[in-house]
Amino acid sequence: MAEEPVQDVFLGCGLADVSLRGADRAARAVAADVPDLIRKRASLAPADVALEEIESGRALTYGALDTRAARVAGLLAARGIRAGDRVATLCRNRIAFFELLFACAKLGAILVPLNWRMPPPELDLLLADCAPRLLFHDAEGAGPVAGLRHAPDGICLDSEYEAAVAAVSELDLRDSWPSESIWYLIYTSGTTGTPKAVIYTYGMAVANFVNIGTAIDIAGSDRTVNFLPNFHTAGINLHSLPTLIQGGRVLILPTFDAEQIVRLLEAERIDTFFAVPTVYQALLDHPRFAAVPLGRVRHWGCGGAPLPDRIALRCRDLGLRLCNGMGMTETGPTALLSSPAEAWERIGSVGRPQLLVRTRIVDADGNDVADGQVGELLFAGPAVTPGYWNDAVATRAAFTVDGWLRSGDLARRDADGFFHIAGRRKEMFISGGENVFPAEIESVLALHPTIAEAAVVPVPHELWGEVGIAFVLLAAGAVAPAKSELDDHCRARLAGYKVPKSFIFVADFPRTAAGKVQKHLLRAQGAPPGIS
Repeated sequence: MAEEPVQDVFLGCGLADVSLRGADRAARAVAADVPDLIRKRASLAPADVALEEIESGRALTYGALDTRAARVAGLLAARGIRAGDRVATLCRNRIAFFELLFACAKLGAILVPLNWRMPPPELDLLLADCAPRLLFHDAEGAGPVAGLRHAPDGICLDSEYEAAVAAVSELDLRDSWPSESIWYLIYTSGTTGTPKAVIYTYGMAVANFVNIGTAIDIAGSDRTVNFLPNFHTAGINLHSLPTLIQGGRVLILPTFDAEQIVRLLEAERIDTFFAVPTVYQALLDHPRFAAVPLGRVRHWGCGGAPLPDRIALRCRDLGLRLCNGMGMTETGPTALLSSPAEAWERIGSVGRPQLLVRTRIVDADGNDVADGQVGELLFAGPAVTPGYWNDAVATRAAFTVDGWLRSGDLARRDADGFFHIAGRRKEMFISGGENVFPAEIESVLALHPTIAEAAVVPVPHELWGEVGIAFVLLAAGAVAPAKSELDDHCRARLAGYKVPKSFIFVADFPRTAAGKVQKHLLRAQGAPPGIS
């Protein structure tokens, strides 16, 4: 039986009109008018350090960050930016990104972080979609920007930004931010095709702060490290923005650097840490990681991509309680998370729904399934996006008729309330009449000592309809095992119809910024010779 409808979603002209009922209306009413968060924090602790760039040594207190953000808002206004206008960024992580994030909030403009890893043709598509009036880029991005057809006027953060900020006055147009108004857009990773711009509101930021803050007990004394790219929701929201809201310190690295992270750990400068599985793999492979004082970090979080059991077990061997979770760009992103107490006993689980998160698991007809059965995972709550920018069709497709967000993930809930992800709904295939979940096969393959990671995709088969083929990434220094060895490894743990028909060894996978394998690019390679 479905719960009371959560929301009716309509999207037009890039803005969401959301009608709320029940608990969601009450939850959002609490934050209907969000105070200027950075000004409020500056008034509470102006001398506390908010942001610190590790490489340059530059640091900003909360008082200075509020002043800088107001001055950058003045810069935006001087360049003709008004409420609702989009302002894009194309840069690696740096203090200026957060100045722009809070400046847009003060002015009512919408920030659009762009993926600096994208080739120019893909960037041009995103620029055409969001139509920013101004683009802030670093020196590295100057070349790509110059060739973009839809690029607006630009300001280089490395050569023009400081002079431009110094030439204007502070501008504070509003003391509060409407909860339902758009703060920024995050383009999805594009694991299946063209990215869509997910709307983030001020209310979503507060709700995510509650969800992750209560889950890991974020404190004003906390230090976290910002190295995941800020064009991805994890870069902003896990745990940088919630830490700033709480009054902690965010240490900034331009991008992931295992050596820099290890040095910060050795210096005991990190209290909370969030990363994707590929980052944990790189840290585990670092020669000094096992010797650092791992217990100094209060919370280790992981998400963004499936966590192989092998990585979780290696972390357990080191005494590191790695808390696996699951969320989406569309969920703000915090949704499901394991607690430290559960981390070692619940390997393979993504935990339970957090404070303001509601979930259902449903069958193809939208009926709730029993515990232990696999169905599609649905989400609701005040941290869920109202939709996609300028895309009413995609927004309607993303929600059920009674307002639940479709995750596209297949999941099951066990009798104790812990969730387990079976794989993507679009990735499931049918072989000889049997449902096959690639994630299950990938987990089994990752248990083989020579395999670092595997990705299974279906290909047509004359007899069985579809069969799986496995793309395999070897562990460092490993020699590729024979097909017969991998066959035996799989057959000892899987039903015969789940065993891949072929194993293809690759040097690396095409990945999103979160480390997810872009299977549509693997699938485009087709089946190897001999699949019949």
